[in-house]
Amino acid sequence: MPTQDKKGNIPNNSAFRIPHSAFPNPVLFVGAGPGDPELITVKGQKALMDADLVIFAGSLVPEALLQWTRPEATSLSSASMTLEQIIEAIAAARSAGKRVVRLHTGDPSLYGAIFEQMAELQKREIPYKVIPGVTAAFAAAAALGIEYTLPEISQTLILTRMAGRTPVPQNEDLASLAKHQASMAIYLSISMIDDVAGILADSYGEDSSCAVVYRASQPEEKIIVTRLKDLAEKVKTEKITKQALIVVGKTLEVNANDLVYKSKLYDKNFKHGFRK
Repeated sequence: MPTQDKKGNIPNNSAFRIPHSAFPNPVLFVGAGPGDPELITVKGQKALMDADLVIFAGSLVPEALLQWTRPEATSLSSASMTLEQIIEAIAAARSAGKRVVRLHTGDPSLYGAIFEQMAELQKREIPYKVIPGVTAAFAAAAALGIEYTLPEISQTLILTRMAGRTPVPQNEDLASLAKHQASMAIYLSISMIDDVAGILADSYGEDSSCAVVYRASQPEEKIIVTRLKDLAEKVKTEKITKQALIVVGKTLEVNANDLVYKSKLYDKNFKHGFRK
């Protein structure tokens, strides 16, 4: 464990990064969940109820999540804010002794752009802590009634996105990942549905099952289950252009009547430490 000075700072050459969560009144990065206000964690809900300032990702986090805040709390949408403006607002609130929540959609560790905010807070010696949330891939699985990791069907789930204005590393492009034929949930890519459908069809086969879940867990939720060869057309027909997750994998094709391989966990002939 790296050594810290009296303020909790870690030397710049340290290979470790430790948030200052042990220090008083840390900024709380909170995962809002996929959209349903009741799918925020209990800890996240309590953080919102205690907050004096909530800066929420207004382009993705429904304002219904703000129902957990106190009437006197201030809420700011970060949709039009720059990184510098967000950090200045946080710093000003903490200087005034206020409790700050930075509310991100889903789980903040996934496409949340939180590390750049953490880096700025560390430079200013402002402590912070992260409260995880439910990401859209799991809300989508719940809506579809599927398990991503069925025994002997798929034991791997890939969470990824297509390269767009933000590039992805060359060895993580969608075509490379699709070759594994694992369960896959694709974020931030519905606007490139023609390219996505073509790439997936090359590896999974054009007759393979796939799904799109629009605004999972929210009142506007919409589910499309189809074949890869029809995916792009179905998405365009439904006029889905954003806030949708694309799901593909063999577990989508397994129904109750076809289930052959079952978990050893509940197999009466399988012994383990809790069952002889």
